Order: sequence, then C-alpha cells, then structure tokens
Amino acid sequence: MRPRFECVIPLPPVTKKNSQRILFSRSTGRPFIAPSKAYKDYEAAALSYLRPLPPEPIDYPVNVMCVFGMPNRRRTDLNNLLEAATDILVKAGVLADDNYRIVAGHDGSRCKLAKVQPYTHIRITPMEVNE
Repeated sequence: MRPRFECVIPLPPVTKKNSQRILFSRSTGRPFIAPSKAYKDYEAAALSYLRPLPPEPIDYPVNVMCVFGMPNRRRTDLNNLLEAATDILVKAGVLADDNYRIVAGHDGSRCKLAKVQPYTHIRITPMEVNE
C-alpha cells in the first residue's frame, strides 16, 4: 500500500505570483523575476511544518488536496495558491516533481474563511490513473 501524507501549515496562505520582484543577475546583469519577500518568508516557515517527511519523494500519481483557510474574504486565485503549495512540497522533498504524472489532481481543493487562525491543510493520497 502506498503511503499518504498529511499536514497543516498554521500560517496565512501566500501565493508566489503576487508582488513578484524583478532582480538582476550578479553574473550576467540580466533581469529575472523572483518571488516576493513575503512568499520567500512563508516558504521558509512552511517547510518546518512538513513533518514527518516520507522516506522517499513521492513519484507516482497522487491527488494533492489543499484547503486554504484564508484570513479574509478578499478574492484569491486558487490556482496560484495550489502552485505555491506544490512548489513547497517539491522543495521539501515530499513530491519528486509537480508535473501531471505525479500531481494527477487537486480534487477537493478550496478556500475557506478562517479569520482567527489562517492555515493550509494538505492531504496527499495515491490515485489510480487510467491512461
């Protein structure tokens, strides 16, 4: 039986795409787009909540369900939140990659209001994918 993974990140969810920065490479001087400082801080803090890590990164088809408890009713792009969550899962070594062969679905993902304690609840379950 393939393992499941579940965790809660008790921080207000942050997307990568809001407030991106244009920085310049020290070696080439060329500009590149970098995530905001708010996202980098969120990513660093979120990594500490992804415990215990699976023994090996997940490299088979899974459903990554994310429930985002948002601090307010401001419009939020669910796709951007999902991208940030899966990128953090890859960086932590939970997922081998976030391509469609591994992250086969996001069934059940949604945003909810959580004024008192915003969070991200992540549940990863194996999927049977019919080719």
